[in-house]
Amino acid sequence: MTSHLWPSGGRHLWPAGGTSAAQTHARGHLVYAASGILAVHTERGASIVPANRVAWTPAEFTHDHRAHGATDMRIVFLAPSLTRFLPERPAVFLASDLAREVLLALTGPGNYDDTTPGYSRAARSRLLRVLVDELREAPEQPLHLPEPRDDRLRAIARLLYETPADNATLAELGRTIGASTRTLSRLFHDELGMTFYEWRTQLRVYHALVLLADGRDTTQTAYACGWANPSSFIAAFSAIIGTTPGRYRAGRTPSPRR
Repeated sequence: MTSHLWPSGGRHLWPAGGTSAAQTHARGHLVYAASGILAVHTERGASIVPANRVAWTPAEFTHDHRAHGATDMRIVFLAPSLTRFLPERPAVFLASDLAREVLLALTGPGNYDDTTPGYSRAARSRLLRVLVDELREAPEQPLHLPEPRDDRLRAIARLLYETPADNATLAELGRTIGASTRTLSRLFHDELGMTFYEWRTQLRVYHALVLLADGRDTTQTAYACGWANPSSFIAAFSAIIGTTPGRYRAGRTPSPRR
C-alpha cells in the first residue's frame, strides 16, 4: 500500500484485499473510492462504497477499511462546524459530479508533492463548504448494512455473510437458531428498521458489488449471490445502485492521476 497523509486528509493506494487496522478519529471524515470498491466497517454495520458514492463516518466511531480490487481511497476530515450538517451515524451518499471533483481536488498531489501547487487555507475552506452542501442535497444510499445486536439476528447474519446464496426462508433460519418467525420479524423491524428480505437483498447487493469488482460477470454474480436468474438480479441491483450490473462494470474507470 502507498499512503500519503496530511492534517486535513489523505490518500491510500490499496492492493486488492488490502485492509486497515481498527481505528478512531477525533474528527468525522468522508471516504471516496476514486477507483475500486471500499468497505467501511463500524460497530453499527458495514458500508460499501462503489464508484460515485461517498461514505461518512462520524467522529469517535471505531472503524476499519477493506479494499475490493485495486482501490484509490481518498479521505477528507471535517471540522465540527461542518459535521453538524451530516448524520450522527455512518451513511453513504451519492456523489454528484461536482462533489467528486471537489473530493479529488482536496486530496490531490498538491497536498504531498512539493512540485505541485496546493490550495490556500481559505480556498480549501471554501471547497469544503461546497462539498458538504452537495452532500446535504444528495440522496442517502441504501448501502449501509446495519449490524444486528441481538444474538439471534447476529447468528442469522453470520450464516448469510458466509453463504449469501442461501435461499432459506426466515422460518427455516429460525428453526436453525431456535427462534420463531414472529420474533425474528419483530427484531429485524425494531433493530434494523427493515424486513428480513430487505436486509438480505442489501447483503446480496453488497456481495455482488465485491464480485463485480473482482471481475465476475453478471450471470456468475447473480447465481453466486442467490438470485434465481440474472433478470431478477439486474432488477434488484438497479433498484439500489441506480444502474445495471453491466453498465456499472463498464463505467468503472482507472484511478485518476490527481
